[in-house]
Amino acid sequence: MSPFHQLTAISLRGQPISMADYAGKVVLVVNTASHCGFTPQYAGLEALYKKYADQGLVVLGFPCNQFGKQEPGGADDIAQTCHINYGVSFPMFGKVEVNGAATHSVFRYLKEELPGVLGGRIKWNFTKFLIGRNGKPLRRFAPISTPEKMEAAILAALAIEAPFNSHL
Repeated sequence: MSPFHQLTAISLRGQPISMADYAGKVVLVVNTASHCGFTPQYAGLEALYKKYADQGLVVLGFPCNQFGKQEPGGADDIAQTCHINYGVSFPMFGKVEVNGAATHSVFRYLKEELPGVLGGRIKWNFTKFLIGRNGKPLRRFAPISTPEKMEAAILAALAIEAPFNSHL
């Protein structure tokens, strides 16, 4: 089992979720915020999720309040913004930290594998990580990368049929 699939996170409703539940799927992990200039990306992320879910794509949203205090609310506030304002149906998790000593294990792992321009730090909300079906991190996208601009990379990852293909 890949290191990614050994990790767990708490859902927005407080349930532990194993990343192993997503083995064999292409995963897009996003640190989100409800009051950010990039918040409208929720709509594009939802569109990608709906368009490619049947082919094995899952989007995982991780709210974070570390950047400009742009995710101040609790689970109900986050759910309202996501579900009511943007129609989000992909899995959302409880608030996490993505930088610093309390960095969530999912983001600690992803930043080690795909460091980005700031090394081991995430620059802002809506940084995205694309993970292959085998749990291998494939690509990191900056906050300004819209979901629409990521579609080709997602399609390439989805084209790899074998869930545990080793040539990634």
